[in-house]
Amino acid sequence: MLKTLFTVFLEIGVCSYGGGYAVIPLIQSQVVDERHWLTLREFTDIITISQMTPGPLAVNTSTFVGLQTGGIPGAVLATAGCILAGIIISLLLYRFLEKNRHSVYIREVFRGLRASSLGLILSAAATILGLALFQKGKPGAGLPSMILFAGSLLLLRRFRTHPILLMLGAGAAGLLFL
Repeated sequence: MLKTLFTVFLEIGVCSYGGGYAVIPLIQSQVVDERHWLTLREFTDIITISQMTPGPLAVNTSTFVGLQTGGIPGAVLATAGCILAGIIISLLLYRFLEKNRHSVYIREVFRGLRASSLGLILSAAATILGLALFQKGKPGAGLPSMILFAGSLLLLRRFRTHPILLMLGAGAAGLLFL
C-alpha cells in the first residue's frame, strides 16, 4: 500500500501542471474513482481542509490522503511522491530554459500549457460546485451550502469582511444549519 501511495502521487506530481486547483480532478480520479481509497465526500472534506492549511493545495491534499490511507508513513510517502517530480522537473526546466530563453517555440509551448491549465481549473470548479449543489445525489440538497457561499462572497467583496472572520462565521453557520 505504501509503495502504491508513493507511485500514485509521483505520477500525479509528474502530471500536475497548472497548480493546486488544476490537479484536483487528477487526484480525485486516482483516489476516489480508480482506487476507492476515499469516498467522494471524504475527498471533498480533504480538499476543504487542504485549502485552510498553509502550503500548496496539491501537497496538502497528498499529505491528508496519505495520512487517511496509510497513516504517518503514508503521509510522508504521498507528500514525497507529489513534490519529488516537481523538484526534478523544475531543475531540468531551469537548465533547458536558460539555454533556450529566446526561442519562439518555447513561448508557444507555454501558451498551450496555460490554456490546458485553465481547463483543469474549470473542471475542479465544476466538481466542487456539483458537490455543493447535489449533495447525496439529490438536486437542491446543497442549497443551504450555496446560500452560505453566496453570503460569504457578498460579505467578502462588498463589505470587505476579514477572511478569518468569514471562515469562523461560515464554520459556525455550517455547524448550526448543516
